[in-house]
Amino acid sequence: MMTGLIGRLLYLMAFQSDYYYAKAQALHERERAIKAARGRILDANGKVLADNKTVCTVSVIHSQMKEPEKVISVLSKELGIPASEIKKRVEKVSSIERVKTNVEKTVGDTIREYGLSGVKVDEDYKRYYPYDSLASKVLGFTGGDNQGIIGLEVKYENILKGKPGKILTTTDARGVELEDMGENRQDPIPGDDLQLSLDANIQEYVQQAALKVMEEKQAERVSVLLMNPQNGEIYACVNVPEFNLNEPFKLEENQKAKGGKEKQDLLNQMWRNPCLNDTYEPGSTFKIITMSAGLEEGVVSVNDHFFCPGYKIVDDRRIHCAKRTGHGAENFVQGAQNSCNPVFIEVGLRLGVERYYKYFQQFGLLKKTGVDLPGEAGTIMHKKENMGDVELATVSFGQSFQITPIQLATTVSSLINGGNRITPHFGVMVRSADGKKAKKIPYPVETGIISEETSKTVRQILETVVSEGSGKNAKIEGYAIGGKTATSQTLPRSANRYISSFLGFAPAENPKILGLCIIHNPQGIYYGGTIAAPVIRNIFSNVLPYMGIQKKEDVQEGRKAE
Repeated sequence: MMTGLIGRLLYLMAFQSDYYYAKAQALHERERAIKAARGRILDANGKVLADNKTVCTVSVIHSQMKEPEKVISVLSKELGIPASEIKKRVEKVSSIERVKTNVEKTVGDTIREYGLSGVKVDEDYKRYYPYDSLASKVLGFTGGDNQGIIGLEVKYENILKGKPGKILTTTDARGVELEDMGENRQDPIPGDDLQLSLDANIQEYVQQAALKVMEEKQAERVSVLLMNPQNGEIYACVNVPEFNLNEPFKLEENQKAKGGKEKQDLLNQMWRNPCLNDTYEPGSTFKIITMSAGLEEGVVSVNDHFFCPGYKIVDDRRIHCAKRTGHGAENFVQGAQNSCNPVFIEVGLRLGVERYYKYFQQFGLLKKTGVDLPGEAGTIMHKKENMGDVELATVSFGQSFQITPIQLATTVSSLINGGNRITPHFGVMVRSADGKKAKKIPYPVETGIISEETSKTVRQILETVVSEGSGKNAKIEGYAIGGKTATSQTLPRSANRYISSFLGFAPAENPKILGLCIIHNPQGIYYGGTIAAPVIRNIFSNVLPYMGIQKKEDVQEGRKAE
């Protein structure tokens, strides 16, 4: 018996000593986490759009408390928490009990100055957005634990979050810290910075322009998207009304909800990014897709002639043109300038369901764009087997199906840039917190979705739509602007609710920027060419010079001076 005990003791001493030493240490060590500084989000020029603000976390340790009543009194006073709530935490027998997070640093410093035993004040970080509502539905925000909840904050969580550190303190058997042992600190590793293509100056200007037209037209909301059609970089993504990123759970006065679910539904709606989370019926801007497919397939040419009596009969259906009296005789380019439905119905019918569907797939319309934001919606389209001539006719001029604004902007970008299907995106570079390392973010490009020749023809036709046709309100002296107007009616048609939009790009011969403006349910005049085209004209008038894109006469004068 004795021999067995001695053998067991020797075994434990020789082979298990490290294991039991570690367990003993664990019993006498207390760990407190240190949050890592979250990586910043920077605009295209390095301006900080999402930053960190130093705050504090206040905790109590029951076993170290010498003056519990004083602790309750001080914490209740400084933190603004009822004494009864503080008492519950103070009396709870646990290794460490968190009282409050995201405490202002000045308040944390004040509590620290009391020198109360058993009270710990650790510095922490809280997300801070210097521009409040700017690009709110793009940037997103973080929760109390500093984790991303929506937008880029959640999409790039793994890059931004960093690695937490910890503070280890040694205690005696009663859990009281041994002062002469000190603290063992493992520093946190800050998250990497994310640099965007989004330009705060452009975003701010576009946001003001969108708010102006929303107020003037008493519209429900307005979305404006600006992007580089050559590489998919997004310069601005505005969805007014926006919300305050520093108070993301605060609803407008007229939206105060009765219950928790109702409030959450309103918040979810407020946080949505309609440019990619919502679909809509695009109307005549979609004629760009029909035009591109028809020209590429060779079923139509710029010189083809048509006659519009104000309608076209398809099967047993009479489908009207926007101009009920008709456009009369016109060629294909004039049909585009007039935004004539019968012309585009004819092109769609010439293609037929099989070939039209083939181009839908070829252009990328049946898959998501891959934009670097969460919750992108997909295209809602008729199944090929359910698509007859009537459905084909209505789709040809942008009705009876739905897509997202980001899908329309991306597809048109790909059709006017020479035929390269680009990936729309905000994130362009990841930079280490110390600025020593930088890595460009790659995005896929699908080449050859249409020929260079067709792409050039599409650009030329759309330039005449602005210079001579329905898009003339987007015209800017000295610049060649291409574009297309649209006015669509939401379901049910009897409600008389409209969506007015305009898609434009410049310079028409070599596009550097594409803009899409969508106005939901404007009051009074609702035609896209009348109210949406001027918004893009106004934006381009300011953004093109800002981007260094000169007017034609300025370029010619510069050459003469040389």
